[in-house]
Amino acid sequence: MHDVTLFGEDNAHEAVVGALVARIAEENGIDIRQQWRGAAGGHGMVARQLDRYVRDLRTQGGPWPDLIVVATDANCHGLRARVRQVTPDVPASVVLAVPDPHIERWLLLDGAAFKAVLGHGCRAPDRKCSRNRYKDLLVAAIRDAGRTPPLGGVEYAEDIIRNMDIDRAASADASLRNFVDNLRATFQRWK
Repeated sequence: MHDVTLFGEDNAHEAVVGALVARIAEENGIDIRQQWRGAAGGHGMVARQLDRYVRDLRTQGGPWPDLIVVATDANCHGLRARVRQVTPDVPASVVLAVPDPHIERWLLLDGAAFKAVLGHGCRAPDRKCSRNRYKDLLVAAIRDAGRTPPLGGVEYAEDIIRNMDIDRAASADASLRNFVDNLRATFQRWK
């Protein structure tokens, strides 16, 4: 059993990234235990929680998890800039999930998976930088399927990810491709 510690901005990161980590681990025959250390407060809070966590583990002398996953939206700052801001220097494997620009876009990339879960497909959105754009598109797509999303749509994340053709979705989004490739490479090293 491998320990995976995850940090994220909000419940959408926890739902989407957690489901992706679980699915890719399962596909690679890796048993994992996920432990979320932060899932609220935006990018700044994620960075502070991660710094505090790393400092505490250094002070204690560990034990370090097998993998640290840090999830934070690029928020129109770009993938490279965010990666530089949140990459910790630690003796554990680190994989960054930096949706560019926002995590909700990842749930809209595979219309077939969306249809399998909600009974109605969706169109993969273009990539534009606009606050709340992908949250609004996700809610609209769920409403088009005849449902009301009480939690903004993230309540369907696990099912969408379970049905998703990850490689097809990742071919439409460089930030998802980066996360998936790095996570798979880490799991391959564990085999």
